Amino acid sequence: MSKGGHGVSGYTHTQFQLNDYANQHNPNNDAYWADRDNHANQCNPDNDEYWHSRGETSDDE
Repeated sequence: MSKGGHGVSGYTHTQFQLNDYANQHNPNNDAYWADRDNHANQCNPDNDEYWHSRGETSDDE
């Protein structure tokens, strides 16, 4: 584990959880880009996911 306290440990997480964490932090993996796209969509008021993440609907619906 890094000195900053970030990351996961094999002592406290299953192999599946370790793999999932590694995939989400690897730019060569689709899960990384899916997470980045989701984050961008939730920050963009022109995207429906922005409103969905706030429990609202967009003005044009």
